[in-house]
Amino acid sequence: MKEENIITLSDGANMCFAEYGKPDGIPVLLFHGNPGVRFSWGQYPDFPYLDNIRIIAPDRPGFGKTDYKKNALEKWPYDILELINHLCIDKFHLFAPSGGGPYALACAWKIPEKLLSVGLFGNIGPYHEDSIIGVNKPLKLLWKIANPLFGLIKLQNRIMSNMARKNPLKLIERISNLELSGNDKKITDKPEIRKIFSTVFPESYLQKGIGSAYDVTIPKNWNIPLHEIRTNITIWQAEEDCLTGKMAEYTAKQLPNCDLIKTPKVGHFWIMENVKTVLENQIVKK
Repeated sequence: MKEENIITLSDGANMCFAEYGKPDGIPVLLFHGNPGVRFSWGQYPDFPYLDNIRIIAPDRPGFGKTDYKKNALEKWPYDILELINHLCIDKFHLFAPSGGGPYALACAWKIPEKLLSVGLFGNIGPYHEDSIIGVNKPLKLLWKIANPLFGLIKLQNRIMSNMARKNPLKLIERISNLELSGNDKKITDKPEIRKIFSTVFPESYLQKGIGSAYDVTIPKNWNIPLHEIRTNITIWQAEEDCLTGKMAEYTAKQLPNCDLIKTPKVGHFWIMENVKTVLENQIVKK
């Protein structure tokens, strides 16, 4: 187990990743959400989830210690190719919740031959009147203004990065005070979950929040042709998700080969306590 490994990609950018589990186990790549970081997976309940897997968890561009780059989403599949080649991995399973979803979908579009399976939970998707149903008002506004007012979004995230570094508990309170479902509030109020946030947030915002700011631009600047993705994908939709609304369900409807699993009476943070459940469904049962 090593939580900080850095490789230099062919374009000169650094990618940082954590690695857990059996060195000769089934390769499983995990893409974190927003905020998020590579080592968050090692802190969730039920870790390491399955006995026979090798977990590779990279920081996404602009998070942690993976360098930010322009058009990060479009370049990500090729960065992942370099990573798996470096690790001598041919094919792998892929799971991503929330803000990691578009990055997983980009891989399903560009490097499907490398994927054994793909799973998403509460993923960010295209901004559409049907996909944003149930999303809280502050996030809807952020997605609307993110592209024309990207400078303002970067400033907001610099402020959040300062808060994450100096007083992560204050940032946790801000997130908890969003219009979350009752079930999400129960999770974010747990001391063990707050402890995870207090460790993850400072590392997530190391680059002054540029990765988080870029993520906010994705829904209104969506350029992944979902109808062209032929890989079979499993998507989980939490029915009380106030942070991504119906984006997961909307994405599932656009994909030619997709299994949609609805989870009633749970919200966006359900995944923090149920990674084992989704990986068992994705890797063991199929």
